[in-house]
Amino acid sequence: MRFLLIEDNLKLAGAIEERLRLDGHAVDHAPTLETAASCMAVASYDLILLDIMLPDGDGRTFLQSHRRAEKRTPVIVITARSAVSDRVSLLDLGADDYITKPFDFSELEARCRAVLRRQGGAADNRKKFGNTYLDSAAGELQFDDSRVNLRNRELRLLEVFFAAPGQVFSKNHLMDRLFSLSDEVSENAIEVYVGRLRKRLEGSDVRIDTVRGLGYRMVPL
Repeated sequence: MRFLLIEDNLKLAGAIEERLRLDGHAVDHAPTLETAASCMAVASYDLILLDIMLPDGDGRTFLQSHRRAEKRTPVIVITARSAVSDRVSLLDLGADDYITKPFDFSELEARCRAVLRRQGGAADNRKKFGNTYLDSAAGELQFDDSRVNLRNRELRLLEVFFAAPGQVFSKNHLMDRLFSLSDEVSENAIEVYVGRLRKRLEGSDVRIDTVRGLGYRMVPL
């Protein structure tokens, strides 16, 4: 998944970014609303983490504009305000969730999973295709009596395929979902990860096909 983190506290932003990257997510950091707008002009995001008090404006104004433009990207607000009225106001403005500073990173990760799960219309952390389950919380594939542990970016790449089985994804699209703007990678990285996933799927009734000149898709055997 690809996240946009809008936070001007560089120490906190660095800690959040490091934790999410360890989970295999791509993260672009914007310390200002102006930078956030620049990021959103060139990339699409699965989730936005939004601070309220920013050097060049109020995060609530960003949130209002985001929803008025009918953009559906989920937003979790990071706020120091704990009053019930403040939290209700944020939800009414269009926030999907909020987390109050200071917070534990495991709670932030859980809230991210919950928001993304709701966005995808799932009741739990598992997605199924054929005889194969992808458990995002456990970080593993499950089929028959097998449980296959996944590395973080393998997991994030499989989440893309399981979200739309049969759909063809170009290398550029997959790179956009796995890597941030600051990552220097080539399309060969996607080939490497797809090769790893094919090995992980051995024994299941699911495979990842190459569609020549277009990209990859996940199909049943």
